[in-house]
Parts: sequence; C-alpha cells; structure tokens
Amino acid sequence: MSLLVVGLSHRSAPVSVLERAALNPDAQIKLLQDTVAAEPAAEAAVLATCNRIELYADVDKFHAGVAELSTLLAQHSGVGLEELTPYLYVHYEDRAVHHLFSVACGLDSMVVGEGQILGQIKDSLAKAQDLHTAGRLLNDLFQQALRVGKRAHSETGIDRAGQSLVTFGLEQLAAGGDVEDWARGKKALVVGAGSMSSLAAATLARAGVAELVVANRTAERAERLAQLLIEADGTDVTARAVPMESVPFELTRADVVVSCTGATSLVLPADAVAAAVEGRVGASAAVSESAGPDAGTGVRPLPPTSVGNDENCPLDLSAAQSGFSVMGEAAVAGMDAATLEQHAAWVDNGTVDRREAARRALEADAELITALAATAATVGRIPERRRPEPAAEAPRPAPVLFLLDLAMPRDIDAAVHRLAGVRLVDIESLAEASADAPMAADVDQVRRIVSDEVAAFGAALRAAHITPTVVALRTMAADVVATEIARLEGRLPALDDKHRSEITQTVKRVVDKLLHAPTVRVKQLAAEPGGAGYADALRTLFDLDQEAVAAVSRADDDSENSKNRGPA
Repeated sequence: MSLLVVGLSHRSAPVSVLERAALNPDAQIKLLQDTVAAEPAAEAAVLATCNRIELYADVDKFHAGVAELSTLLAQHSGVGLEELTPYLYVHYEDRAVHHLFSVACGLDSMVVGEGQILGQIKDSLAKAQDLHTAGRLLNDLFQQALRVGKRAHSETGIDRAGQSLVTFGLEQLAAGGDVEDWARGKKALVVGAGSMSSLAAATLARAGVAELVVANRTAERAERLAQLLIEADGTDVTARAVPMESVPFELTRADVVVSCTGATSLVLPADAVAAAVEGRVGASAAVSESAGPDAGTGVRPLPPTSVGNDENCPLDLSAAQSGFSVMGEAAVAGMDAATLEQHAAWVDNGTVDRREAARRALEADAELITALAATAATVGRIPERRRPEPAAEAPRPAPVLFLLDLAMPRDIDAAVHRLAGVRLVDIESLAEASADAPMAADVDQVRRIVSDEVAAFGAALRAAHITPTVVALRTMAADVVATEIARLEGRLPALDDKHRSEITQTVKRVVDKLLHAPTVRVKQLAAEPGGAGYADALRTLFDLDQEAVAAVSRADDDSENSKNRGPA
C-alpha cells in the first residue's frame, strides 16, 4: 500500500475555482466514506481549508488511485472533472509526505509561516478517526506532521516570516500602516463565531477597537464569544452578540467588518453594503450641511455607490471606461443614428445622477450632442475619428467601511470592490498581496527540518513494512522448535522436566542466534530507499505463508485503530 494525495490550492487554482470547489462538513464526510469504499483506497483523510482542498489516501494502485480520487473530488465539489483536472496536483509516497510536512510548517500557506494550519490538520485527523477512515498509515502521517509543524515553530523563527491570515488581512486593510494605530477606537463587526472568526475578534480586541459586535446564526456561540472577549486579559473592549438579522443595521454603525462563515451563498451582497455606506454618509452629509458651508468639518458626501444600474441607458455602463462622462463624445462614438437618438432622449430625461456636478456636465455636453446628432443624421453614424485618450483614474474617496472576507466560498460580494467609500480585502486579494511578501531566512532552516523528517518517516515506514514478515518468520521458527521438542518427548518419554526444559531453551537459543543477524540486517536494509523488496525476498527464502504475514498486519492495524479511537 502507498500514500497518495490529490488536491488543489491557492498555488494551483484561481480563487474562483477554489470557491466553487469548497467542501462543506457534510460533503467532507461523504467524500471520506466514498473514498474508503472505492477499490484502490484503504484509508482516507481530507484537509479542507479556506485555500486548499486535499484528499489523502492509502492506495494499492497508483494510476487507479489518481483516477478514483480525482473523480471523487470532482463529484463532491460539484466542479466538473474536465474543468477541475488542470488545477489538480498529485504527490505520491515520499513526495506526499514532504508535501504534508511542508503544509504543517506553513511553507505552503498563503501567508508563509502561519500557524493556524496545525489546528486544521488536527481537525482533519480527528474527523478521519471518528469516521474510522484513518488507519495506521494516515494516523502516523498526520500525527508526525503535527509534531514536525510544532518543531518548526519552536526551533526556528518561521513565525517572523509571516503571520496568521487574519493579521495579514488586517494589515492589508490598514494599507501597510500599523494595525493598532489603524484599529484604535473603531467599531468592529465580526460575522461568524467559528475558529477563524474567533481569532479575528480576539485580534481586533487586542488591537484596541472600542466596540466589537458578534453576529452568528447560533445565538449561543455568538454570546459565548462576546463573553470571552469581555473577560480576556489585556483588552478593554465592549462586546455584544446580535442575531444575523441585525447585520444590515450593524453595518451602518461598524467601521470594520470581518466575515468568515460556512454559508454557501453570499452573506453580504453588494446592495446591502451600498445601503449601509449610503446611510452612514447621508447622516454625515446632513450634519455638514446643517453646519453651513464654512463649518470646516471636512465631511463631504460620497458619490452614489450604485454602478451600472441606471435604467434605459443604451450604453453598457459596467464596461464604460472610468473618467469619461456617459454623455460625452467618447461614450457615443460609433453609435448609429437610432441609438444616438435614444441616448439623447435618456440624457434629456435626466435619468443620470441629478447632483449639481452632473447637471453641469449635462449643460456642457448638450451642444456637443446636438452637433453629433446632426452628423449622424447626415452620414448615418458617428465617425470614429479617434479613440479616446486614457483618462486619469478619478481619485476614490477615503474608505469609511473596511471589509475583510476570510470565507471560502466568499461571504461578501466581489462587486463591493467597486463601491466608493469601501475597502474590501478577500482571499483573492490576499493571494495577490502575499505573492510579493518577503521571505524570512528561517524558511531555509524549516525546509531542512522538513527534509530530515521526511527521510526519517520514510525509513520508519519502510522498516515497519517488513516487521510483519519478520514476526511471521519468528513465529514459524517457534512453531518448528515446539514441533521438534514434542517429537523428542515422544522418543524419550522418560526425560525428566529439568532436562526437557534445558533442551528446549538450548534449541530456542540456537534458533534465535541464527535469526538475529539476518532479521536485524533486513530491517536496516528495508529502511533505506528502495528497500521495499527485502520483505518479498525474506518470504521467498523462508517459504513463508503470505496469509500468515497478512494476519500479523491485520492484528497490528486493529490494535493501532483501537488505540487511536480511544475508549468507546
């Protein structure tokens, strides 16, 4: 049997594919059950995080195992096999061990060195143990991976090379500034009460936010998290729990929102975020206007957050280049006369934004549109005399709402990126930012640790592979001794107990000495790369019964599984 891993991660697949392939807890359970039910696999474990989905299995056939595991991943993720296959990676035997150990050390994480992956590996092992899909191989592998990860964090400075996804996300929200300075005094909303959301809430509390609101579908979990935040040492934060129904209202009060739920659909659609920003900005603008133009408050209303949804406009507003008026020459170049007439009517009816700036733009463009309409009536089409020169991007107003989406699939609509007054950081933008993150020198030391641990694990695994054969050989030798002693007693019935015991011990010592050197040496040879064939050689030389060897293996596996499951 051999270790095989098939999976995809942020390194092999775009976030859009990872998002669609995400497995909820029920799908993970079904995937494990179906994997061990398949012919090539005897054991299985799933490692599913926000940026990776990996299926580990102990298989007896490589090609059949790859095909079966890939098909099962496609079936349970809901992404077609043909679409999923280009993004899958495969690791086998020592390469599979090296991959998991690297993952456990944070070397393969989106943020190098982050330690949250250790908890996720532990949860994956516990799930496989609960479902009895992890046997000796995967139990040993995952437990060793946890030890290697802890060793890397304790013996090196890998923690300095990166930080948790939460911390990295908050740094991106703070635009590279100090997170504590940025967060101090802000009001925060955390949507979800799982491990990632709890970490985000604790990080924000330590950073100095003034108020922290926790929203979750299960009220008890939200209340428990809020209470823990209040009682935590080193923080002075006001925390409270609210139901999910209160999220739209809390959005209008919050400065920072972190969302990480297990929902399969959007938790915060773009229109909900837009409404929250407009509600907040409308209140600020009202205060500014009531204070008069010379109040010096510096508060200015943000532009409308809706983009491309003006009704009856003949243009594709979502594709319009920024920096150009939808009423200017660049917008209507290439229109036929009929479409231009429709566009002119739309402009005349004033369906665009009616702010003062838009009215001024309308007056400025009116004469131009009239001239263009006359040209269209003559030649049937606006001549495309020139392409519009690129215009400078209109400066976005400073954000008033900061959103961090750590969910996979995403909780927050990606369209929020286009809203004025909002800064959204999600898994996709984190992946882009982490690609340029500096690597610490300690990473090389961790890589050496991983290489050493992979070699040691491989040697132990190969040595363990021959152990049932050695046990079967010694059992056969003991049976031969017992048979010959019984035959001796038949020939010498008058032999007293003292002499019989002495003869028995002498024969056993002779057999043990004859077997000692070859069995010790064969274990050493088997532990080396390419040593798997020594077990077969031993079985052939001593004519061992294959079923006897298999019986020893089954007994060892049953004992190991019983130990890992614990008391019933």
